[in-house]
Order: sequence, then structure tokens, then C-alpha cells
Amino acid sequence: MTFRHPTEIDSALSALKADLLAEQGPQISTVRNYNFAILPYPPDQEFPLRRAIDELSHQLRDSGWNTDTVDLHKLLLRRLRRESPDFLESLIVREKALANAADGTRRLRMLKEKLANILDTPEGLAADVVVVIEEILSRAEEASRSVIFLGRLGALYPFMRTSALLKHVAGKTHNAPVVLLYPGRVVGETGLSFMGVLAADRDYRPRIYR
Repeated sequence: MTFRHPTEIDSALSALKADLLAEQGPQISTVRNYNFAILPYPPDQEFPLRRAIDELSHQLRDSGWNTDTVDLHKLLLRRLRRESPDFLESLIVREKALANAADGTRRLRMLKEKLANILDTPEGLAADVVVVIEEILSRAEEASRSVIFLGRLGALYPFMRTSALLKHVAGKTHNAPVVLLYPGRVVGETGLSFMGVLAADRDYRPRIYR
């Protein structure tokens, strides 16, 4: 692997693998019926992280597991395409109109406000994630031996709070192990800064592998 901090990342992946393959069953969470975990990594190490997850997935499959990855970028584009052409066109026009605004943050605030109801609600992107997870598990023989990685999270920056995504998905995964691949940095014991840019969010229940 070619991570900037190979010892830390390799240690996190090894710990995750050991907890998934624990003799008494997956141990990635100590919270009953909340089988989630978070694996943070430096945002500029996206491609090495993907290769590492592919390698881990192969190892798990060799041990009799089912593995799959939910591509959040694809789900985001699919969700936006379901919106009316008028909505998307008006969004583009508005964004272009603000291109030369003295306050460069106005465009971003406008986009965040317009997209919040589409993405950051129980009926938003989280509902699409649940549908894909159910499809994956319908093909698996045993949910408890199926690990699902939520990847391409960076595509949601800065339009969706990842803590909200997990909150809306919780309870709808048939207790299959779900691991969120998180581009960002750990702040303190439980804080996570999305992409290493946003203020640290401490509203997380899952175990953070670090």
C-alpha cells in the first residue's frame, strides 16, 4: 500500500479485518443493532484507499464473506437526474448568476440550501443507500457475513452531513456490517472533520478505526 502514513492506515485496516472475522461474529460495533464503523483516511489518498479496500475485500471473500461497495457519487448523480429539468436548469442559472458575486461563498450557500431537502433528509440520499444495501443483501446468503463499504463520500462535500446519512440509514441494514470510508481527519477522540476542511462533527456513534 502507498499511504502517506502507512503504519496508521495499515493498522486500522488490520483491526477492521480482525473485528469482522472475529470467531464470535463481527465485532465492529459495541452498540446493539447498530453495526456501523468509520474508517477515516487523508482525502488525497483516495486511490490508494480504494486499492486497499479492494485487497481487503478479496481477503474477506477468500474467508467466505460477501463484500460490496455502495458508490455514493453514482447515487448522488442518479438522485439529481430524477429531479425535474426545470429544477436543475434554474439551479444552474442561479449558480452562474452568482459567479461574479463579491462574496464567493454565496454560490456555495445557495447550492447547499437548494440541495439540502434532496440529500440531507430520511427520504433523500439515505433512502437510496438503503435500497442499494437491500439489493446487495438480497443476493447474499447471510447478512452477518456480508460487509458493505460506503465509498466515494467526498462527492457529497459539502452538501450533506455524513452523521445525518448514518442516522437515516441506521436500523435499515438488517444489521449487516457497514463501513463508511471517510475522507477527512480525526479531531480529538470522536470528532471528524469532513475533507479536513469543515468544522469537526462529533455527532457520531460508530466506532472510528484509526
